[in-house]
Amino acid sequence: MKAKNYGPVKGQAYTRKEYVKGFPPPKIVKFTMGDTKGVWDYEARLIANERKQIRHVALEATRVATNRVLIDKLVNDYLMQVLPFPHIILRENKMIFGAHADRLQQGMRRSFGRTIGTAARIEPGQTIITVRVKAKDVEVAKESLKRGLAKLPLTCRIVIEKLEPKVEAKEVETEDDAGEVDAE
Repeated sequence: MKAKNYGPVKGQAYTRKEYVKGFPPPKIVKFTMGDTKGVWDYEARLIANERKQIRHVALEATRVATNRVLIDKLVNDYLMQVLPFPHIILRENKMIFGAHADRLQQGMRRSFGRTIGTAARIEPGQTIITVRVKAKDVEVAKESLKRGLAKLPLTCRIVIEKLEPKVEAKEVETEDDAGEVDAE
């Protein structure tokens, strides 16, 4: 089983879990890490340059590598999100080649294949991971995304954007219409 066999996007997405026996759950433990209630100045995004399928184990390896750098340098002063969800079911029809393999394999007779994992389809320009940090920690976010990028089977670019400060809407007090009398 080679990872390069499942990288190219071919055919329709196969996601019908009700027909698959023994569907393997995705290995991604968490999709959101860090402080979810913080106020951030900058957002660093990992954006795909090409169309590919990323297996769930590659997404988890990317998440772990990126998060490790952030935890070591920023402790809990960041927000990281993994955006794609691996919902495509990957199958493999195992064949045994070599001496006496004719007794063990079925060939194309029952070639539906067994599930071996899941993958997420990525389109060009799609964001894979976002990291939100304070202004002083932009370089740490950039470094963490570079570490995570090494685990992915596609080329990506890192884009850093300044976030707009949130303006909280003040509640406007409305006057009660106490002067009106109901006419019955």
